[in-house]
This record gives sequence, structure tokens and C-alpha cells, in this order.
Amino acid sequence: MGDVIPFQRRPVKPKSALCANGHHRWVVVRDNPFDSKQGRLVTRYRCSKCGKERVEAR
Repeated sequence: MGDVIPFQRRPVKPKSALCANGHHRWVVVRDNPFDSKQGRLVTRYRCSKCGKERVEAR
């Protein structure tokens, strides 16, 4: 019989692989809810997987 070669596991993809394709999981940031931008109330969002932030003005 030949030599037994152990199987190599595939590397695990990071959790933010979906974020690279634009599929973020946005969560409202609560540390400063009354931030204003140009006189309008804004809401800050942070992706719970990769940490990217976005701001939405109301």
C-alpha cells in the first residue's frame, strides 16, 4: 500500500466575506443618538461583522 496522505482542511473564510460583497449587518450606534449634521438629525449605523460605519440623515 502507498503512503497515507492526510486531508487538508480548507481555510475558514472570515465572517466579513459577505461584507466584501456589500452585504452588511447594520446596527444603530447608541453612544451618541443626537448627532446633528447640517441642522438635521442623523442616525449612525455600524456593521456588526466588519465595523464599517455609515451615516443616514433624516
